[in-house]
Amino acid sequence: MTQQGVRWTADQVLALAPDTASRKAGSKLGAAGPWSEAGSSDEGTVWGLCKGSGSKPYQTVVDVADVAGPAYKCSCPSRKFPCKHALGLLLLWAEGDGAVPTAQAPDWAEQWTEGRRKRAQEKRPAGGAGSSPGSGDPEAARRRAERRAERVTAGATELEQRLADLLRGGLASAEQAGYGLWEETAARMVDAQAPGLAARVRELGAIPASGPGWPVRLLEELALLHLLDQGWLRRERLPDGLAATVRSRIGVAGPADGPPVHDRWLVLAQYDTADTKLTTRRIWLYGAASDRTCLLLSYGAAGRAPELALPVGLALDAEACAHPGAGQLRVSLGERFGPPAPAAIRPPGVTTAQAVARYGEALRDDPWLDAVPVTLGRVVPTPDGDSWQLADADEDAALPLTPAARARPGLWRLAALSGGAPVTVFGECGHRGFTPLTAWPEGAGEAVALC
Repeated sequence: MTQQGVRWTADQVLALAPDTASRKAGSKLGAAGPWSEAGSSDEGTVWGLCKGSGSKPYQTVVDVADVAGPAYKCSCPSRKFPCKHALGLLLLWAEGDGAVPTAQAPDWAEQWTEGRRKRAQEKRPAGGAGSSPGSGDPEAARRRAERRAERVTAGATELEQRLADLLRGGLASAEQAGYGLWEETAARMVDAQAPGLAARVRELGAIPASGPGWPVRLLEELALLHLLDQGWLRRERLPDGLAATVRSRIGVAGPADGPPVHDRWLVLAQYDTADTKLTTRRIWLYGAASDRTCLLLSYGAAGRAPELALPVGLALDAEACAHPGAGQLRVSLGERFGPPAPAAIRPPGVTTAQAVARYGEALRDDPWLDAVPVTLGRVVPTPDGDSWQLADADEDAALPLTPAARARPGLWRLAALSGGAPVTVFGECGHRGFTPLTAWPEGAGEAVALC
């Protein structure tokens, strides 16, 4: 079935926005006023001309039937994907009120769509399986891996010495040194090609300014960093699964090597985190047949959104291959058998007590795990003093929301969806609390993205 057959919802469109500013700007363009010559085809192409500040309107076209997720083209100068014009066009199309009728695509839209589909077909390897870069010279790949391992070992050894010096001098010195101490150490870990260590070191810089009790929190994080360091330095003595987890946490992740799992993967949530060099997109998926929750990661250079975007609430018919590591949930998408499409799939919910137990069990395989994906069934968002919590509707138990979740606008969307009644909520459960990402009303209802 093409995407023209079943249109998306406004929430599914807005879930594609690369940031809050794009979401707001796109919403303003989701009306017929600025658009002309808009149309859509049964093959899954949506197009239109949007009036801008110049004399010529912007040509905007979206391929919603691409198996890799929607693709966009706009003549505007924006570097964001999708831009506000693409979001506005999709919102207009999602309304389904005749503003985007079925029609013959204009030449400029048809040429772009046919060209990109042809290029995608040419890139697709025969037999559906591709080979990884450099696989033609395994000896060269082995030497590169050895050289990198040597650099990481040198960096981990240096970091161990720095941690010992800090503890010997006392934690008060960390407060006096400020961010400079950690930024310089993180830079050394980047030079050692250990980005995972660098990221954890940078996070230490904010702890001395985090309020009362910071020495305890800093010591806890130092202990986890020391454990990761020692895991790398003694990785030959670890079980294979734990050794793979250590390599992943260090930043030396191996390629997806698990057997492909063919399933209908529901897009549970999608959100971005960014630093000065990289934007990371996290996409949570749930397999209807495998009853498995897994994670897709996509990256974009600083200032640019990652290319992979999947609307929350749609399902993708595809194969997924797991990355190595005990308890690791990351997968890579393999062959895709159709574009994302609406589905009535919903993951089964658990109680808040079961969610906490799942996190505790996951820590046995991965001590550095911040949170696990969990779907809570029949919970009610309720105020808890100056905070918020998700309370079980049928049990005397609750989970506090994380500080980050309490600061997001999605909290009020969740409260409005609930209205005091139980809802199903998917999110991340960890030692800081629960971060809600998507919710469903009781009974039938579409997914509502909260991030």
